[in-house]
Amino acid sequence: MSDLFTREVTLALLHEYTRTDSLRRHAYAVEAAMRAAARRVGGDVDRWAAAGLLHDFDYERWPDAADHPQRGAEILRQRGYPEPFVRAILSHASHTGVPREDDCARWLFAVDELCGFCTACAMVQPERRIAGVEVRSVVKKLKKKDFAAKVNREEIAEGARDLGLPPEEVIAHVLAAMTGAADELGL
Repeated sequence: MSDLFTREVTLALLHEYTRTDSLRRHAYAVEAAMRAAARRVGGDVDRWAAAGLLHDFDYERWPDAADHPQRGAEILRQRGYPEPFVRAILSHASHTGVPREDDCARWLFAVDELCGFCTACAMVQPERRIAGVEVRSVVKKLKKKDFAAKVNREEIAEGARDLGLPPEEVIAHVLAAMTGAADELGL
């Protein structure tokens, strides 16, 4: 395995560009979901986890669609990350037009918005614990347009379709993965 995909290296890169705790916690949530997805379908766990950690590492510095995640892709290329990995990062943002060509890219797209939404669901629980969030509750809240209004619900639905899975199954996957990382997520 290349050192580029160790958690130590990817965390250092994430922390170099991302200072806010909330964006770091989002990266940890997506990392957990990607790690679980890789195990589920036989993907490279370290690479998929790295994709989860690094998918938004450039967002804090370059939040505009004209720059994110393209600036991050440039940095990844300069640091020697392989092109399929860079393309997976690019494809998590629909506006780039980069197709999701492999399972890693499809899962990254499917879990990204959903991790944020599940975090929002946990934050309105009395104890603010991800373990207390149920699939049916997430499905119900997805129908409420005013709840976590910035979360793109169409992308959540599209991600599940791209995986060929019912949305409820993807939600269950994300909730289980995030529950396993609850301490790191502060949930």
